Amino acid sequence: MDHYKVLGLHRTASKAEIKAAFQKLAFQFHPDKHSHSPKIVRDNATLRFKQVSEAYEVLMDDRKRADYNFRSRSTAAAGSSNYYSQYSYGYGRAGRSSSYEQRSRHKYGGGGSGGGGIASKFELAIRILTARSSLLNLGFAAAILGGIVVIDKSGESLWERQNSGKSFEEAMKSIEKAKAYRDDSVKERT
Repeated sequence: MDHYKVLGLHRTASKAEIKAAFQKLAFQFHPDKHSHSPKIVRDNATLRFKQVSEAYEVLMDDRKRADYNFRSRSTAAAGSSNYYSQYSYGYGRAGRSSSYEQRSRHKYGGGGSGGGGIASKFELAIRILTARSSLLNLGFAAAILGGIVVIDKSGESLWERQNSGKSFEEAMKSIEKAKAYRDDSVKERT
């Protein structure tokens, strides 16, 4: 099932075009509209309504749409005809396993038409790690960590330059002694 064909759209359709096509088709195939129709018409309308809803759900979500486009291009180039299994929830697929079984196999690496297993998990990890937002977050975290290290090291080197031969604890003791001496001298004057 090609989600773009279901909605009658081109792959470059905007979100507004997708929404308009969905509203038109959802109204046309809504089950309530066909409640008094013969059973075969009602079943076909319900099936088409589910397909239209599924296509809308996938194409309106930017991540799902990008993944769908990536999978459809990569498997179309490889010659496979079952590249929609990730986003096909079992509507109109006679002789195939249920959508729950496919998602479970995909999720737990059981293979099948969803392309599960280690290769799929590796592909997912690479896709997550190479996403622009992940790279930006990783770079930001590295910059913060580097800044912390630089500040810490520079603080230590400044301390050693200013207080040669003294540790921090020794310096604090001498400061306390100086404060006590000052307080005693102020008391003696009054």
